[in-house]
Amino acid sequence: MNIYDVSRQAGVSIATVSRVLNGNAKVSEATRQKVLKVMEEMGYTPNVFARGLGLNTMQTVGIMCADSSDSYLATAIYYLEQELRNYDYDVLLCCTGYEWENRKKYMELLLSKRVDAVILAGSNFVEQTREKNRYIAEAAEKIPVVVLNGYLEAENVYCALCDDADALYRVTKTYLNAGKRDILFLGRSLSYSGVRKRSGFLQAYEEMGLKCRKNQIIIQDGTIDEIRDLLIGRAKQGIREEVIVTADDELAIGAVKYAKSLGIQIPGDLEVVGYNNSKLGLCCEPELTSVDNKLEYSCMNVVNVLMKVFHHGRVPARTMISADLAVRGTTSINFLGGF
Repeated sequence: MNIYDVSRQAGVSIATVSRVLNGNAKVSEATRQKVLKVMEEMGYTPNVFARGLGLNTMQTVGIMCADSSDSYLATAIYYLEQELRNYDYDVLLCCTGYEWENRKKYMELLLSKRVDAVILAGSNFVEQTREKNRYIAEAAEKIPVVVLNGYLEAENVYCALCDDADALYRVTKTYLNAGKRDILFLGRSLSYSGVRKRSGFLQAYEEMGLKCRKNQIIIQDGTIDEIRDLLIGRAKQGIREEVIVTADDELAIGAVKYAKSLGIQIPGDLEVVGYNNSKLGLCCEPELTSVDNKLEYSCMNVVNVLMKVFHHGRVPARTMISADLAVRGTTSINFLGGF
């Protein structure tokens, strides 16, 4: 059963059936209802791909993320999918892993599916070299590309991100102003976001005219228990911190477990600050103070940008969002002046 059968049964041209499927306003209401009734009686379901060719839209957005089991990315995907659904857009999700070759392959796959746009969820998609970012710029020559929590300067590429550098700067500066000097920055990677967080930490030291020792910065991927063990190993070497500020909440919970293992009081002997303000922060004791990078708002902004681009509206290439701080039990300092 196809469009030709519907045309013959309804006694109208194929072009008229096509206009009904595409919502063309030139079809009279009486004809529209007649065609729709025939389609219902025949049990005809239009081919979505063929309809998309007619409308020049598949009403579908591709989302690429490295790992959907990551709590930050899983939450981002949820917010993005929910917001796109509000605009009647479907989602094709590709979990690419962290290898550049796979990212490029999945981008080609989404383009072959004729998606209307691609969202890159996570700053890890932005590489250090122009050559490795070329596939994104080439995709953007065909459809809009939006980067969540990263920045790439290219035509038809739009970016929505939190000001990670400023957030870490303000947290660190608050502690330095309070007289704390043994502050550890615990990061996970040197992605675009990771580099920005580390730079904010270092900026606070530089503005105070203080020297940040090499062992005050650790970039280490790992599970919560692996981070706990890493910090226990440092403590056995006689290295102790007054404050640990981290690039994500899992790292921070690893720090909390480290303190629990050695009987270190939080926040009496050690203060811990996480990042992302995820639900994980409510699952430890004491509950975790964490930078709120406004993920839900960022995802809503991503979709809003896309809708404006689809309708030829003017939108900025980059939208920067300021962070807040969710203060809970792992800190005792007054952040009112810093946030």
